Amino acid sequence: MRLKTTLDQWQTLLEIERAGSIQAAATSMNKSHTTLIYAVKKLEQQLGVPLIEVQKRRAVLTEDGKSLLRRANAMLEQAQELEEMSEQLSKGIESEITIAIDHLCDPAWLYQPMSEFLAHNSTTSVQVVETSLSKTKEMVTGEQADFAIINIPITNYPAEAFGVTTMVPVVAAHHHLAQKESLCFSELASTSQIVIRDLGGESDKSSKQDIGWLKSRQRITVDNFDHAFRAVERGGGFCRLPEHIVESRADGRIKVLNIENAERYQVPLHLTLPKGVKTGPAARYFYELLLDTSRSRVDQS
Repeated sequence: MRLKTTLDQWQTLLEIERAGSIQAAATSMNKSHTTLIYAVKKLEQQLGVPLIEVQKRRAVLTEDGKSLLRRANAMLEQAQELEEMSEQLSKGIESEITIAIDHLCDPAWLYQPMSEFLAHNSTTSVQVVETSLSKTKEMVTGEQADFAIINIPITNYPAEAFGVTTMVPVVAAHHHLAQKESLCFSELASTSQIVIRDLGGESDKSSKQDIGWLKSRQRITVDNFDHAFRAVERGGGFCRLPEHIVESRADGRIKVLNIENAERYQVPLHLTLPKGVKTGPAARYFYELLLDTSRSRVDQS
């Protein structure tokens, strides 16, 4: 289907509305008054609809003209976005980047800087992949991520400090362990333990990892901390959860346990660039934003 009109014609009509008159629009567009009148008349002939009328000696858009222009605005914005995207692609800016974030990381550490990244980059889409244990390593060594938030630095992949996550043991407030002021590990052995599954190593089972104390006689294994929290609050057993999750959902339904010699532990988190010098400009810019926002957090830890 061949279109009757062009983007340039709609852009002219938009400038007339913005400027308030044909003469003002001609000045802003650096074109002659006659050129704009001819362009509008031709557009009216092509559409068969009057677009301009004279009111108090000023040429303004008709109601039909305003209605059509409202719909044309979306088309003009899309055309502008295409040109911006083409310009960024010509400069090597990625159309999409992938970020791996270890499940121990507070998501706010990623999403707050992301808003600034998106404000300066309207063409790059972002894929966020949550990882754990061997899956975190796979995303880095396989260069599946443009940058990654990891816990343990990976051999031959330089890393920068990003923050520290504190892990605390919790149970439901109505669980029998919640009534005790202090506990030892022998008391936990007979209680169901909720643990997070290693999401990696599907092709190589031997690469899967286990972390921490796992001597409970019964386990409930889930994919992420959200499911773990839900299992805990329903009385499913005890679990070590990131303190930021516990604090964000503090509503009296769970209780932090005091375990002898194991009340809490901390896990340092790091940023790494799996692709090194091959990292694209968009990913590199986002990476630098994350580093900037992490400095005060790292200095306090």
